[in-house]
Amino acid sequence: MRPTWDEYFVEIARQVATRSTCLRRHVGAIIVHDKRILCTGYNGPPRGLRHCDETGCLREQLGIPSGQRQEICRGLHAEQNAIIQAALHGVSVEGGTVYVTHQPCITCAKMIINSGIVRVVCATSYPDELSRGMLDEAGIALEVWDTASDNRSYNQEE
Repeated sequence: MRPTWDEYFVEIARQVATRSTCLRRHVGAIIVHDKRILCTGYNGPPRGLRHCDETGCLREQLGIPSGQRQEICRGLHAEQNAIIQAALHGVSVEGGTVYVTHQPCITCAKMIINSGIVRVVCATSYPDELSRGMLDEAGIALEVWDTASDNRSYNQEE
């Protein structure tokens, strides 16, 4: 059976997530406009820096729960990396859709809003109601699938 465009692009985001070296969660994102992939991103450190699978995870070492103290993580989020890649290469993402393996956090939601992306499709949710509220207030469509097969596919923190 042929996948829908959304299914197709979510599967590509899942493949992008396999590049992540985060010890807690592998996340992938792609930004699409008019059924054309503009850029991709996965969570990991800034270019040229050592990856978490080499350095260890400071948040893990300190016992910091998911969603807290993100500022001490050495990695960027997948959505951030995708938006940065587009900017680096002069590609406008305005009017696009971001497909991501996990619902964006509040920081990523703010970047999505300011980048001009108009729709977010994610395979799994993330416990960040502020993010959901801000996307809604900005008029950005958020679709979260949360199927059992999605949850089995990825390194998920409980």
